[in-house]
Amino acid sequence: MPNISKYKTLTQAKDSFSQANYKQALEKFAYVLENFPNSKEAYNGVILSEMAMSGEGGAEALFDYYEILREEDQDAADAIMDDILQNMDGTIEKLGEIFADPIRQRVELEDGILYQDFKSVVNSTGNFKSTFENIMFSTKVIITQKEDFLDFLDNLIEHGYSDMALTYLENALGAFPADEPLQKLLKKLVKVS
Repeated sequence: MPNISKYKTLTQAKDSFSQANYKQALEKFAYVLENFPNSKEAYNGVILSEMAMSGEGGAEALFDYYEILREEDQDAADAIMDDILQNMDGTIEKLGEIFADPIRQRVELEDGILYQDFKSVVNSTGNFKSTFENIMFSTKVIITQKEDFLDFLDNLIEHGYSDMALTYLENALGAFPADEPLQKLLKKLVKVS
């Protein structure tokens, strides 16, 4: 049995979400989900936090609605939220696939380096290119925040990895065709090429 208080951590996550601290809410919901993979409340909290962090409108209202439903009937609330999230656009479906298998998520974390840690190494060496080349053949860089993804793509472009950046951009623009920061990076990539 995990050594965390599921209900206390869920309460902290919900409080963080209510205070618009979506990153902290996401971390706490994800922590509960990792330790209690069948927690629908944690799963839905992860999805809603990610939606709020990426600026998708309605995440806060959906969260409030979910909380009201849970006060009346937890199982019914989970089923209703599941239906709502499944019927939303492909972004939610993709996020659901990522968080649906906590074992896969743990394996990926063990086999990679978080982008924040990668950036710390880059900052200490002062050389993105050599650090990236050393890491990319032995492990993978795991990016969990949109801002980190944009920074990573920008660094790829700046340091001559145009083909790799283009691959990432094509995939991201396929999912988010109207995203302005991604469009700006594509224009930058075209200028560099």
